Amino acid sequence: MKTVSSRNAGAVLALAVAGSAANADTVESGISTEYETVNVLRVADGLENPWSVAFLPDGDYLVTERPGRLNRVTREGEITEIAGLPDVHVDNQGGLLDVALHPDYDGNGWVYFTYSLGDESGTTAALARGRLQGDALEDVETLFEQDRRSEPGRHYGSRLVWLDDGTLLMTIGDRGVEPERAQDPADHAGTVVRLTDDGGVPDDNPFVGDDSVLPEIYSWGHRNIQGMIVHPETGDIWATEHGPRGGDELNRIEAGGNYGWPAVTRGRDYGTQDQFDGSERVHDDDMIEPVYEFLPTLAPSGLALMTGDMFSAWQGDLMAGGLRAERVRRVVLEDNAVVHEEELFYGTVGRIRDVREGPDGALYLLSEEDEGGLYRVESAD
Repeated sequence: MKTVSSRNAGAVLALAVAGSAANADTVESGISTEYETVNVLRVADGLENPWSVAFLPDGDYLVTERPGRLNRVTREGEITEIAGLPDVHVDNQGGLLDVALHPDYDGNGWVYFTYSLGDESGTTAALARGRLQGDALEDVETLFEQDRRSEPGRHYGSRLVWLDDGTLLMTIGDRGVEPERAQDPADHAGTVVRLTDDGGVPDDNPFVGDDSVLPEIYSWGHRNIQGMIVHPETGDIWATEHGPRGGDELNRIEAGGNYGWPAVTRGRDYGTQDQFDGSERVHDDDMIEPVYEFLPTLAPSGLALMTGDMFSAWQGDLMAGGLRAERVRRVVLEDNAVVHEEELFYGTVGRIRDVREGPDGALYLLSEEDEGGLYRVESAD
């Protein structure tokens, strides 16, 4: 079992009851964007490769670190490690990944998280949950594990999103070594799966009753989705997906849809810059084309939909984080089409792993660094 440790993040962010932030640790103030003027503040630093953030009802944050730590971060920047996690296999992109609260967290205390399960001979993307009691998880159980282990270290996907009906979406990457697995519906690699809150299969999943398709699968033909949201009004599911060299996509996820990877891609082979081996650049009729291709390369991770009043000009816009690009792309949608983009915060916090709209209406960013941090973007007005 992990020991519980407490760290002072070295960055203090005092939040008033109204949700505003003091300027004690301002990274940059008065940033002018096309329609909003904002301040960027550091909530906490000293986080090792942070991957995901969730918001606790008391105003604290849960933050995962890929090396296998789940932390409570207070509004004052103090970091306390949460005990009780299962064994996490850490290798390259694998480790402790996403974290999300159950929709009825106030009633049941369940915290859900994804992680790489296995050993050096093979790992899978797995989903587990535990009840948060103080600074420990109790009643921890693994709910779901993808069906086939792969060489550790690449393309776990692992974003979690709750649907309004109480079911849970989890993304699973193609695992990198054998991309063609994403075109095999009898394999969880390269899919979005839809589960009940106890890890079961919903009766209305699109392939239930089809013995040639794993019943958990909601959509397939994905490379590595690491950003996903559900629109609270329309129910539309939006996802950002890593391409190879180029080919980073924004997709609208449909039940039962095949999104083409690796049979079709707009990306290029890493080594040769040639068209990806065995692929075409035009989708077949039975495959769904991306809504948008991010150019230049974004390396997308983390996706938020702006709904609050703090940034009125951004309401309804997507905020897509970028790892390699070290920026956020504000994406304006009309009738499910991208009509405008704006680049934000280039180089301000480094490689961006997660992007969330907080319950206070602010925008939160996690930087994917050995000495990463949690940042809050608030209105300067």
